[in-house]
Amino acid sequence: MASLAEKRMEDAEDHPIDQNTEVAARPEELRLLEALLFASAEPIDQAALAKRMPDGVDVKAALAQLQAEYAPRGVNLVRVANKWTFRTAGDLSWLMTRESTETRRLSRAAIEVLAIIAYHQPVTRAEIEEIRGVITSKGTLDVLLETGWIRPRGRRKTPGRPLTFGTTEAFLSQFSLEALGDLPGLEELKGTGLLDSRLPSGFSVPTPSDDVALREDEDPLEVGDNLELLLAPAAEPEEGGGS
Repeated sequence: MASLAEKRMEDAEDHPIDQNTEVAARPEELRLLEALLFASAEPIDQAALAKRMPDGVDVKAALAQLQAEYAPRGVNLVRVANKWTFRTAGDLSWLMTRESTETRRLSRAAIEVLAIIAYHQPVTRAEIEEIRGVITSKGTLDVLLETGWIRPRGRRKTPGRPLTFGTTEAFLSQFSLEALGDLPGLEELKGTGLLDSRLPSGFSVPTPSDDVALREDEDPLEVGDNLELLLAPAAEPEEGGGS
């Protein structure tokens, strides 16, 4: 008795597929976009893709069509930090659990600091401590810098000219965010139980900014600023969590 594989081979021989017809029926720009995206080790922005495409191609529309084509497949076309890349479909992420599991977990203090930087950026270490209500140890910021999720972005134009911190594209990619505006708002945080539903009157969650340009109260970084934090003396150990 013929196996299932043999039957399929026989069917394929009896009903050959005209591959040239299939290729011709599909817009060439979709094939080009697929090739570029699959070949790239990093997400690519729309402008970079447009430079590699023939004149007259509506890259935005082509990306939308390609995204729709891949929506029901095991690999999806997604936009992260305003760049395009192929990712395993969300409902199949369990297949990659072993490969993607992080052995190093962030401490509660690191998670709090990361959240403050994400929502309040640009923010200084002193401002982080004021929000949390406790001293932030050098080690906590070091860990977040090592992950590549935060970066020194400038210096505040105040006495002492403290460093200001912001998040990176790696942060958006890690948490599958297209932009910082996709971070959960007050009601969403309440719904997940991350915030007490009985909050003080007037309590609000700031709207995070995606603007990478320095603000009026920031100066550019100077040579050696990236190392300054790592070489600074450690602060006293943290006690408890933020309020």
